[in-house]
Amino acid sequence: MSQSPKAIRPKLYLLTNDDPFTLLYQKLEVALATGVVGLLQIRRKQTLALPDGQSVLYEEASKIVNLAHAHNVPVVINDDINLAAKLGVGVHLGQEDGKIDDAKQRLQPNQIIGRTCHGDIRLVAEAKNDGASYAAMGAVFASTTKPNAKTISDEQLIEGCQQDIEICVIGGLTAENITKLAGLSITYVAVVGDIMDLPVEQIAQRCEQWQQAFCEWKTPTL
Repeated sequence: MSQSPKAIRPKLYLLTNDDPFTLLYQKLEVALATGVVGLLQIRRKQTLALPDGQSVLYEEASKIVNLAHAHNVPVVINDDINLAAKLGVGVHLGQEDGKIDDAKQRLQPNQIIGRTCHGDIRLVAEAKNDGASYAAMGAVFASTTKPNAKTISDEQLIEGCQQDIEICVIGGLTAENITKLAGLSITYVAVVGDIMDLPVEQIAQRCEQWQQAFCEWKTPTL
């Protein structure tokens, strides 16, 4: 189907998991080499929980950022404006994890700033007004990463896509069920388990399946 000017296919937004770092790095090497990943988030909850978690995370993140830059993939750090500024990358902020204005003051103008908005249209509008790069909405489906997260309705997602800010969807998304969202003006599709839970040798094929799903994306109806 031909694409209208607004019919931009979503980008795959890959989030790291809590695999041991050596294994994680191997998976990221494979995934990034496919050229399918459009944005990478570093989120390492278990690493942060270590006694020296901050220093370990900095070492891990530095290596991941260098790898991502080698593949021209932008990076955001989960929740930590200070670390993002130190590494010269973007940041994704939960509702309780810092102000967008603070991130804008600390980061370079070209760095991405994301905001978690769940299914709350008021929060989406607020993120736009505060100058966020994108608003993350979800959970779209139940997920293994956050099994207790509340899922959002189709109506909430549609209204979110009408707020004139880039929308990221997250939560239980797979290369198969993402087709249920085709037709919406979505910029990023955030994925953890559907790719990162696989063994290294299956990562490339799964990324290619995501690429195929995006190639079949329909013209937005909004």
